[in-house]
Amino acid sequence: MSVVTRPGRRMAAVVAATLVACLGLAGCDQEQSAAPLPPPSTQPVKKVALTFGVFGRPYEVSAYKQMVQVYNSLADASTFRVRSWPDRDAFADAVRGGEAPPDVFLASRRDLAWLREEGFTRPVDELLDERAVDFGDGYSRDALEAFSADRQLQCMPYGVSPTVIFYNSDLVDFDAMAARGLDVPAESHAKWTLEEFRAAAEFATRPRKKTRGLAIEPTLSGLAPFIYSGGGSIFDDEVEPTSLSFSSDSTRSALERTLEILRDPHLNLTNRQLEQAPALSWFKRGKVAMIAGDRSLVPSLRLVHGLSFDVMPMPTLETPATVGDLTGLCINPSTASISESADFLVYASSAPAASTVTRTGYLVPANQQVALSDDFLQPGRQPLHAGVFTDSVRDLVLSPLLDSWAELTEAVSSSIRLLVDAPGVLALDEVTERIDEESRTVLSPDDVSDETD
Repeated sequence: MSVVTRPGRRMAAVVAATLVACLGLAGCDQEQSAAPLPPPSTQPVKKVALTFGVFGRPYEVSAYKQMVQVYNSLADASTFRVRSWPDRDAFADAVRGGEAPPDVFLASRRDLAWLREEGFTRPVDELLDERAVDFGDGYSRDALEAFSADRQLQCMPYGVSPTVIFYNSDLVDFDAMAARGLDVPAESHAKWTLEEFRAAAEFATRPRKKTRGLAIEPTLSGLAPFIYSGGGSIFDDEVEPTSLSFSSDSTRSALERTLEILRDPHLNLTNRQLEQAPALSWFKRGKVAMIAGDRSLVPSLRLVHGLSFDVMPMPTLETPATVGDLTGLCINPSTASISESADFLVYASSAPAASTVTRTGYLVPANQQVALSDDFLQPGRQPLHAGVFTDSVRDLVLSPLLDSWAELTEAVSSSIRLLVDAPGVLALDEVTERIDEESRTVLSPDDVSDETD
């Protein structure tokens, strides 16, 4: 995208400030900082009250407010104020309950299908073209495709949250393991095998110290990285699924290998322990060595006195794979000013603005310039191998755009839990067939009705 246009004075000022700030940000090149600004338009703009909707922890919301304050100080027309929700679910519930979305708002990709269906988003690619936004190498193709539909960019990619393995580096000591001749990953932390993952869990399991090796949630998203990595599939179709595909031969094969570890009662937290406290709490107490999670866990883990932790990619069975959520900045078609909402979206996506939020430690930015900067990597702070997050983005497997995620996960949750928790010998064929049948009540209910008539 390289169309040159004439933004109004408000946008020219913001772009100018963005370029000035970029001079002090690692990764900005000379061509960017020296780019000439287009002449401002003299056309008057009517001032209106606009809103920016976000969700996140209080510290994240404060960073968003700081970003908005900078924008408002530079804009000579309308100003924005922040509307916030504690998390993605609270935002989605509010909008589904009848609240109008803000003029510009942060949205999870999981909600994109429903938001589009309800008419709460509009394509942004032409608006970005009009403002001379050139993505270049600034955004991965996968991130752009994740928010594309009908050959148009529906929202601007903002955050990427790949699932990785968090490990207690006191319990999982790779140097000590190597000295004993155990399988360990390379020092780069770029990749490890399922066998190395198991070796780490066994090393960290110490009955006398009452520590366990791992805790992986027995959920659809918890098992998905292992299934994809083992050559299996979650859905029968990655665009318009009618069923889960847990009963396929490839998925069963991946599950067989994975469940040998996840069903081992000596390595995993017990159900009784998990009833007392979630896996994250046991990890913070130093009683479980490895859990799966995303970047949003980092700030709270840094606050735990005496906890040493780092990250690894999800273990590889055949090919590297992970799952996760993406967030994007969307524009409400009913905004009081499409033009100014687009101006703000461009600013919020810029490196200096995104860096303000990234420095809180919760976000893996979709903006590659920021993702490769010290604002994200934060050298000298835990986790030492923060690059694992950005490296894992390229292994992210995108799920189909569904408007029934909550219903689907609820429909299959009990049966998926049986894969890990069922006592005795697991009847894998029976349970996986049941999972697929239960999924069809959500993904293809008409077909299920026809079968029962």
